[in-house]
Amino acid sequence: MHGSGAPSAWLTRWARLLPPQGRLLDLACGSGRHANWLAEQGHRVTGVDRDAQALGGLKQGCEVIVADIENGPWPLAGRQFDAVLVANYLWRPLLPLIVQSVAPGGWLIYETFSAGQETVGRPSRPDFLLQPGELLRVAAGLRVVAYEDGFLGDRGSFVQRIVAHREAEGGAHPAVHRLDERLRPGG
Repeated sequence: MHGSGAPSAWLTRWARLLPPQGRLLDLACGSGRHANWLAEQGHRVTGVDRDAQALGGLKQGCEVIVADIENGPWPLAGRQFDAVLVANYLWRPLLPLIVQSVAPGGWLIYETFSAGQETVGRPSRPDFLLQPGELLRVAAGLRVVAYEDGFLGDRGSFVQRIVAHREAEGGAHPAVHRLDERLRPGG
């Protein structure tokens, strides 16, 4: 089932940057592998997917929104989140709305398939594969903290992934984003 299994190592690595008890959006979340993990960490999670049956797997306390975000209205108009997570999903017309949903001081954590994937499996249509540097262009205006574009041997897939921060409004000093992956929340 889409969205089942362990959370992405990319998310678990960077989750330490998220504010405690943050308001998080898991877009196209499927059965909630990320939403559930984040809820277990104490975050307030909103999960959006078009598959109502899959959303039944979200933990109690998660806000559930059943919406076809590709063919219907954007269900989150005017809302912003401390973090927006997107994994294994790409619908280019939504990219500006996704970035707009990141609140000041918030995070965009995005990971999906990229060009080259068509040589090893699905998805293989260019519509569903990021082009070189595409996530960097999407995150223009945000501060990019981490970015990768390449082949993941353990997954056997080509991916592009980014962690980007929207600076808080009126911040006198730039935020310090610890890159030491061995650190854990509060570490």
